[in-house]
Amino acid sequence: MRQGSIGGSAAFRIRVTGGVLLVAHLAFVAWLTLRPLDVPWVMPANLRPFDGIRADLALGWPEAARRICEGLALLAPLGVLLPMASGRLVVSPLASLLNTVTVGALLSLGIELLQTGVPGQVVDVDSLFLNTMGVALAHLALVPAGRSWLRRRTPARPSRTPLPPEEPAQGRTPTIPRVGIAPWSDALPPSSP
Repeated sequence: MRQGSIGGSAAFRIRVTGGVLLVAHLAFVAWLTLRPLDVPWVMPANLRPFDGIRADLALGWPEAARRICEGLALLAPLGVLLPMASGRLVVSPLASLLNTVTVGALLSLGIELLQTGVPGQVVDVDSLFLNTMGVALAHLALVPAGRSWLRRRTPARPSRTPLPPEEPAQGRTPTIPRVGIAPWSDALPPSSP
């Protein structure tokens, strides 16, 4: 068992649930972002950071808020599902955040790269930023509190391997007195001519 993992059947249920929900969410994201769209025209790819967000803001606050929230929400469940699928209860909050955000960013980058070959889908670098930010916000909002709650609910379990019983002290270790060694020339048999 990994250090910091939840023990017993609760850990198994959490990992399985997290894994199933993770696969289901990724399947939904793949269907949503990688299906060909039948559209009369397609906007050019946006490879300049924050140009897409500026264009959304130019549409007015209600439309901009809807589009930005869609970008944040697309991969946000990964911020919770990735740590849930790992099943680790005791882990550095910073390491957990960095691992989760890195995986989220790589998945978002993979989606954007795959969209280059899908008719009707437009590559947008701002989607990469918004998706990654959504993963980070979901992780920060839910994972530390969830782990804290689970640690309080999970009783501390003794280790599975019992410690060996301590042996009583037996006193000083005996020493052997030094014995002199004969010189090397005296120890060799006489040579015959």
